[in-house]
Amino acid sequence: MPLDLAQIRSLRPQNQIHYWPSTTSTMVEAVKLAAAGAPHRTVAIADEQTAGIGRFGRSWLSEAELGLYCSLLLRLSLPPASLPVASLLLGLATAEAIQKSTELVCDLRWPNDVLIHERKVAGILPQLLENCVIAGIGINVNHSSFESGLRTPATSLRIESAGRTQSRENLLVKLLESIDTFCSMLASEGPGAILRAFTSASSYAMNRRVVVEESGSAGTTCGLDENGFLLIRYDSGRTQRLAAGGVRPERGLR
Repeated sequence: MPLDLAQIRSLRPQNQIHYWPSTTSTMVEAVKLAAAGAPHRTVAIADEQTAGIGRFGRSWLSEAELGLYCSLLLRLSLPPASLPVASLLLGLATAEAIQKSTELVCDLRWPNDVLIHERKVAGILPQLLENCVIAGIGINVNHSSFESGLRTPATSLRIESAGRTQSRENLLVKLLESIDTFCSMLASEGPGAILRAFTSASSYAMNRRVVVEESGSAGTTCGLDENGFLLIRYDSGRTQRLAAGGVRPERGLR
């Protein structure tokens, strides 16, 4: 069924919500809204994306009425160098919203993957447009299966909850509540609070053997720097800050 916009708007009057039954990408729509001066917390959401955008321009599977496909405008006091902090904030909010709405516990893999049992259930794609962070969030909600051969095996909230259909409306409301919570944390306590929260919530942030996607080199994660970039210590003793790309478990790239 299509999203119940009346229910969402009644529970979240503080968000300006723009809805499309189908669009190429909510990120594209959000860029237009930001350029027109849309306020902080504006949401662009669709029941279907025909050209959903993932990291590095990869596609994001966006089947009609099965997932949560939205982009948010966040007007945060963050310098461009700290854009990763916004991604970490949104990962924390997404994981919290999933747990509150389904009781499923997520793991966070730097920079923008939300996992359940090492399978990807959500992805986050932030970009900076002048003084506005535009954040695309895709959550696999009621999908019953996925194609094989994905870089990271995928799952959905329905699969992980033994086939129970999940409310996309409830999930979106919880997501917007959690984003407010972590934006308030950022404003009152600074980026360091977000970095500490992410490190605590992620099995990948510290002492995890990983393979760096770009180089194929193996190393051990050793925390985040002050801007939210992941630090990797290689077996040679050299430490590198990852400014782009991502990591996978050492057992191999998938």
